[in-house]
Amino acid sequence: MFNPNVYAIVAEDELGTIQGGIRVHIADKDHLLPVEEAVGEMDPKIFEIVREFSHSGTGELCGLWNSKAVAGLGISLLLIRAGISIVNQINLSSLFTICADYTMPMVSRVGFIVEDQLGNKGEFIYPNENYIARVLRRMNAITLDTAQELDRNRILDLRNKPNQVFKEEGSKGLIELNYQLTIPKKH
Repeated sequence: MFNPNVYAIVAEDELGTIQGGIRVHIADKDHLLPVEEAVGEMDPKIFEIVREFSHSGTGELCGLWNSKAVAGLGISLLLIRAGISIVNQINLSSLFTICADYTMPMVSRVGFIVEDQLGNKGEFIYPNENYIARVLRRMNAITLDTAQELDRNRILDLRNKPNQVFKEEGSKGLIELNYQLTIPKKH
């Protein structure tokens, strides 16, 4: 199904092969956010909370993945930063995400906080009984006041200059990235 309110960011290598990606879904009246679909049956309050935040523009950062070829380079964090950086272009003031234990440190450092009004203090058994997932909310996707300073500065720099070449500090050293984050205007 086509959803005009989904934006995908991909990471390509120098040969143009896609090595990772992330999506930003805008909350609208026609489509549930993935987090609503994931936990809505377990806790219907998610619908009310998303609706409350949608009045000032909200969405979800989701679908994060990377290939084995770039595993361990820190691409996931860079994709998360890129996803948050585009919110000004799509009129969002907050974001939700759902994450597992192993991604919690990464999403916390960019400013997401556990939405403890849901589930068991934000926790859900999801996607199956072997995993605990947490629903998190980015309180202010504009000011990034809950993000760590380094992450806040990089996100704001990407927001101010969405097309740039920058040497990012990855898990295994510097990675030169050519960011192309300007969203074309709809006609």
